[in-house]
Amino acid sequence: EKAKQHLAGFIDLSQGTPVDDTPEFIQTEFIKAANSPSYPLTAGTPELRSAISNWAKLKLGATGDFDVLPIIGSKELVAWLPTFLESKMVLYPEVAYPTYLVGSKISQSKSQAVAIDATTWPAADLAWINSPSNPTGQVQSTEQLQAVIQWGRRNNAVIASDECYLSFAKDAQSILSVANGDNKNLLAVHSLSKRSNLAGYRAAFIVGDPLLIEKIRQIRKHAGMMVPLPVQKAMIAALSDEDHVAEQAQRYQNRREILRKALEDSGFRIEHSQAGLYIWCTRNEDCWQSVDWFAKFGVLVTPGIFYGAEKFIRIALTASDEKIKAVAQRVSS
Repeated sequence: EKAKQHLAGFIDLSQGTPVDDTPEFIQTEFIKAANSPSYPLTAGTPELRSAISNWAKLKLGATGDFDVLPIIGSKELVAWLPTFLESKMVLYPEVAYPTYLVGSKISQSKSQAVAIDATTWPAADLAWINSPSNPTGQVQSTEQLQAVIQWGRRNNAVIASDECYLSFAKDAQSILSVANGDNKNLLAVHSLSKRSNLAGYRAAFIVGDPLLIEKIRQIRKHAGMMVPLPVQKAMIAALSDEDHVAEQAQRYQNRREILRKALEDSGFRIEHSQAGLYIWCTRNEDCWQSVDWFAKFGVLVTPGIFYGAEKFIRIALTASDEKIKAVAQRVSS
């Protein structure tokens, strides 16, 4: 309410919802498939399955035996995976997207937040990792991913790797590229929401252990979790082109640089933030003080406590170039 009273107008940088246009060639494929009287395949059309598989080999470095499955946005999978797997104990990052914890609550599993170093983790049957991270933008190293896989092998546990921001990080790797073809109990979760501005389509997919994906697919058939055919057609188009992804990544990078200087000049320290759609920063004060400071400029940001960090804030780059420039000007005045 305080931010909305600003005379120059309210700017919301609290939500990571894309604002840039869905590419027209993707819209065209969606519209062409509008006549869809039949139920869509839960497994995805053969064309979509092929497109995901080829993309996984090319972009994720996936090798060995793996399967693929379209899902209704990655958040749906995050929320329901512990239920599908009947998990007893779920691990998730100590600074993280809250749906990992909510998913364990839905399934009535025990859960624990853990540090990035998998050598310190307790026993569990499901562990979430998120690289590049929401909210921090941190990218896990090859050695850190190898440690996660080793922990999974020791505990016969499922590793679910949320990689939805992978397209925005030059140095990020998929868990599947590190696995060297041994994909047992591994799932890589990907979304087209950010890379292709398809958040409104609810278009995502998983890649990994064929036995695990078959189990999930069979449950989803009975739960009615089917990606609509027009969305499947749009996904095929989106996965066939990387130019629009590079263009979108550059937009976010430009916005990040515009805000970076203004924030540092205002006393904020930026941590990680090299990937994804956010800036993760602090002035070593209670996060609500930082939220209030932005509100006086008519800007809404997210308190880090929502993700488990009391002295940080998350600033989304999902606003128009003009609005990002306006924020930089306001906080620099």
